[in-house]
Amino acid sequence: MSVEQKINSLRDELREHNYNYYVLDNPTISDYDFDIKLKTLQSLEEAHPEFYDANSPTLRVGGEVTKNFNTVVHEYRMYSLDNSYSKDDLLDWEKRIKKMIDGEVNYTCELKYDGASISLTYENGKLLRAVTRGDGTQGDDVTANIKTIKTVPLQLKGDFPKKFDIRGEIVLPFEGFNKMNEERLEVGEEPYRNPRNTASGSLKLQDSAEVAKRPLECLLYNITGANLGFDTQFESLKKARQMGFKVPEASKLVGSIDAVLEFVEYWDVHRHDLPYETDGVVIKVNSLQQQDELGFTSKAPRWAMAYKFKAEQVSTRLNEITYQVGRTGAITPVANLEPVELAGTTVKRASLHNADQIEKLDIRVGDEVYVEKGGEIIPKIIAVDLSKRPESSLPTTYISHCPECQTELIRQEGDAKHYCPNYNGCNPQIIGRIQHYISRKAMDIEGLGGETVALLVNEGLISNYSDLYTLTKEEVLPLERMAEKSAENLINGIAASKQIPFERVLFAIGIRFVGETVAKKLAKHYKSSDAIAQASIEDLVSVDEIGGRIAESVVEFFSSEENKAIVEKLKTYGLQLELSAEKLANQTDKLKGLSIVVSGVFETVSRTELKKLIEDNGGKVSSSISSKTNFLVAGAKMGPSKRTKAETLGVLIISESDFLSKLN
Repeated sequence: MSVEQKINSLRDELREHNYNYYVLDNPTISDYDFDIKLKTLQSLEEAHPEFYDANSPTLRVGGEVTKNFNTVVHEYRMYSLDNSYSKDDLLDWEKRIKKMIDGEVNYTCELKYDGASISLTYENGKLLRAVTRGDGTQGDDVTANIKTIKTVPLQLKGDFPKKFDIRGEIVLPFEGFNKMNEERLEVGEEPYRNPRNTASGSLKLQDSAEVAKRPLECLLYNITGANLGFDTQFESLKKARQMGFKVPEASKLVGSIDAVLEFVEYWDVHRHDLPYETDGVVIKVNSLQQQDELGFTSKAPRWAMAYKFKAEQVSTRLNEITYQVGRTGAITPVANLEPVELAGTTVKRASLHNADQIEKLDIRVGDEVYVEKGGEIIPKIIAVDLSKRPESSLPTTYISHCPECQTELIRQEGDAKHYCPNYNGCNPQIIGRIQHYISRKAMDIEGLGGETVALLVNEGLISNYSDLYTLTKEEVLPLERMAEKSAENLINGIAASKQIPFERVLFAIGIRFVGETVAKKLAKHYKSSDAIAQASIEDLVSVDEIGGRIAESVVEFFSSEENKAIVEKLKTYGLQLELSAEKLANQTDKLKGLSIVVSGVFETVSRTELKKLIEDNGGKVSSSISSKTNFLVAGAKMGPSKRTKAETLGVLIISESDFLSKLN
């Protein structure tokens, strides 16, 4: 046997032993024998570097140091999940699905593990990269750290798609977490707070050898890509296990919401027997074709729902109510609490939302209040223990003036919140707007964080986001914790943001109610900031999905001379304030004003590409057939009830090839 053959043979053998031990929990070799084989392989690899393999089992011990984690755009977006908390929520979800889908719908139920989300990309059976969820559109490349986790296969087994992404959670089992804390206490260090945060923090450690010391595991639950070779979610979980991934066995295929609830009720009790943290159940439409038909909202898949276990509650004392000013001037009252342990974290503050909420619950300083984590993420006060209220207690009087600039607050009819109207003179609003402008989903300016923005404003170096483009390295160097290299990175990051496309710039400038999706709609329709600035309320509401409130906000923003001047400055500094020639070249008005439904399986283009073609040519993609539908693009396996409804309403039905010919 040649040296290369011996190296490859040892690698295959160690991968199989690793899989048996960490994934199947069924070792077929002693730890001692495994270590001997690993050391033999290390020696051979060191003596023959020409046979280097980035996915060798020897590299799981770590050692690579990463100072900067590169940002990577997800090829397939990582969406959030909508949450439900009751049977009624699930029944409402089912009704929405049945309106859009013909025939029988089955569901895959899976436990929702509480860890750090990860996306693993495999090509030709080898791990290509590992990227954190980030904002769902892009995340950080943490491949070196992920390679140290034994339940992440570096080389796949059996038959596998040529290229795909698989999503999952990096978790820290209770046993390993407790052992880590015992070791920290022995050497006099503070224990970690909870497994989830510790797992999440592990992904960004600079030394992968430190990550290798932590008993992290990777639990996988979703394969994404093209030509995957299976038709259902349940089948995909089975396929993932065959490829060597650790996929929890608790998943179950069911045919009704009642069966879903039985699964929920069982695991709400038995989850405490599991070795990992869980916070609910994820229910998915099982058929991938039906998932494709249902599609996504701007934030979440329509075909999946998270059912959250009942939130943990505790009681504690409300010491003080303070008020925060947001970037839009909205005032948020905050309850400052006696610190209390809740769902694995220490809670000191909770949002009180608005004046109506305070009045409704009659919340007062000094009260004993019940706190829970809404969706086990954001703490909120749900009730007051009136039996413990002091006799001297006084009702809460909501503030009348801004806590930062003392301007009298306003509250418009129909709005739950109070606002500070001092748009250009209230520091938290100025800082908040610039922080929003530089944020990841907006301009994503590398080298510039929220704290630095506050410093720049407080030092008088900038007063709005257009001022960023006049900053020099010499001006920012004197700032606290600012070194030569970081100053250079900041200036370079600002310059690089001039290449950010128009729709993201439009989102970044912070027009109230204009989120990512609305910004894309406006950019696509008007094609430039000048055209948007000249649009009337009547004109704006004629745009698909733009309502009166958004239209009024856009008109109000561009009616401000100061705002118009800032946008004009951005234009002179070279920001992208109109659609690029490339995007304009792909857009026409061929389908303008047409409402089109897409249903079935397509051959020439994917459903996603078909929808994009409709939108790029001015049409609107509708999810259900109505009398306003202009035509239905029908693919293979389209449900009979959709065809019947289209025929009953006299809606034209055309094939995929007819549609593509119509465009060309």
